[in-house]
Amino acid sequence: MKTKRLIDSADNSGRVVVSNYHIKTLILWASEIKPRSWWTESLNLVRICVELLHTLSLWLADTCCPHYFINNCNLVDSSFSVGTVASELMAIDEERLSTWFVNNYIGKCAERCPDYVKRLFCDANTVIKLENAVSAMVEFRVNTSLHDLFEAVSLGAIYVSGVISLREQNVRSCLCLMNELTTRDLCLSEYFSAVILLHVAYRIKINGFSENLMDILATILGQFVDTSRYSKRRCSVVSLNKAAKLMKVVANKLLSTAQRIEIELSKAYLFGALRCKDSDSDSIYCLANVYLAVLYYTTGHYQTAIDHCTLVTRSQDHSQCSSHVVQGELLPKIDDDIDTVLGLAVFYQCVLSAAVNRRQHTQYVSVFTTEIFAYYLHCRLLSVTECRQITRTSLPVVSLRRADYVSETYQLFIGDVLVLKSLNHDLEENVRDKSKWRKHDPSYVSETELNITELLELLQWSAIEHLTTYRQLEARDFGSEATIVTADFEALYAYKHGDYQRCLQLSTQNVRTLLLNAVRMVHVETFPRYIPLLDDDIVSLTALTLIVNSECRYDSNNVCISQLALSLYLMTQCQLKLRHSVTSLAQTLDCIKVAQRSYSVDYTLDHLTLKLSECKIIAHLRMILN
Repeated sequence: MKTKRLIDSADNSGRVVVSNYHIKTLILWASEIKPRSWWTESLNLVRICVELLHTLSLWLADTCCPHYFINNCNLVDSSFSVGTVASELMAIDEERLSTWFVNNYIGKCAERCPDYVKRLFCDANTVIKLENAVSAMVEFRVNTSLHDLFEAVSLGAIYVSGVISLREQNVRSCLCLMNELTTRDLCLSEYFSAVILLHVAYRIKINGFSENLMDILATILGQFVDTSRYSKRRCSVVSLNKAAKLMKVVANKLLSTAQRIEIELSKAYLFGALRCKDSDSDSIYCLANVYLAVLYYTTGHYQTAIDHCTLVTRSQDHSQCSSHVVQGELLPKIDDDIDTVLGLAVFYQCVLSAAVNRRQHTQYVSVFTTEIFAYYLHCRLLSVTECRQITRTSLPVVSLRRADYVSETYQLFIGDVLVLKSLNHDLEENVRDKSKWRKHDPSYVSETELNITELLELLQWSAIEHLTTYRQLEARDFGSEATIVTADFEALYAYKHGDYQRCLQLSTQNVRTLLLNAVRMVHVETFPRYIPLLDDDIVSLTALTLIVNSECRYDSNNVCISQLALSLYLMTQCQLKLRHSVTSLAQTLDCIKVAQRSYSVDYTLDHLTLKLSECKIIAHLRMILN
């Protein structure tokens, strides 16, 4: 029933208006019919359309056009020329509609076909000739549909990069683009994820890790997608809750790149909570530092984790901390004792619920008091670090006394009781051998600062993973339309991180594949978001093009480097850095000359990149000969 919406509107003269949406629908319909059956299908389509138009005419004449969603509602009011339109629709028959269909639709489609198809339509004065002409058009459209889709995806990638580069991004805009691309094309969805990760890294280096960038990154990672709750209101509780949600996602999971980014993002939210004006509350202060200690423990930064535990234990007032307790479900794998404590706490609650009325006896399980957990984690961390810190008195003794004080002062949870029992037993064992503990001056971390170097590296590597997946999908779907190598971004990343042997291996394979088989090639963009991935000389080259012509960015040939040109450049650079022989460099120079002949003159950035590679090799050879 796609034809039910064929008519969009009618003007005052009764002329039928057909929208582009319906033309696209008919194009899809035409691409799906078999060449031998198109005439029968088109006759059926025309017949159905005539019947629907006559039905619409009767509705208009009776002034009864029902609303799709509202019962007993007429869509047509008195200002509409009902009688004129109704009579015009009733006068339409199959011959008239077929003529319109041929002249206004099939003829327009033929204009986009090769000359031999156009000539067939010009001579289509009989039904047989028209059938042959339409069959040729359908066959051409079917044969070129993959090519058209490849072009659309390539242009879509450039459009995505341009939108992200030129427009300020927020959670709603990113979520809208992400959802739209996910439903339409998986290839472009992967590409969008890569570009937005590079965008976040780019903005962090310029302006720091703002709350807007945190929320954008969380959205890309699949968190906080409910835009109706998105608010610019900033308080410590909001940041703390966001961090808790992320911690729950990564708890007890293998640390993939995405999970490591989520951990760093959780740290950023927790530091954000500490920076808020309302973070003076000890409950927020202590809980944020405990969770930071857990996260630093997860990533192997034990000394930093110890410092955050110390910030908690140095706090004087813990009377409000029970309002914000350490949730067991947010904790990663710390040790067997914590797992045992959580298991016993749940078992105790089950037994208690079975023994008494649950409504009359509520007991919290799988939670810890912040101070008790901080002391426990502190002692566990000391057992795995080379530098065990104490002050004037032995830390185990202080911890034992402090733990006893806390147990007598505060109402403890089940988890606290069990973990104190485990802690006291272990500390009593360790304190007998004081030679294990060396004096060390405590160094405390800044309470509100995040080291973003590791986060930037993770964002870049995650972007490379998405770009590699994008290339693999591109090669799978369009391998018959273009020669696509899938390791170009991986080679670029290896070069930027000094792994020249790996980069040379990948680039050499890429060059061999592209020189031998390439008919068409895909490109790598050089928008500002890609700068951290690109070589300094390539960045300088693109900057020179802007100096010469500031408008060159609007031409894709000036912002994109083909896979072959980029692979040859990386191959050249790696051979120079690894001090390859003159013979090897001469062979690369021959490959560059072959590639230069394969590009037309309007491929500006490709020619400049190849010329740069050629100059580097020639300069090196002259230096050797001299």
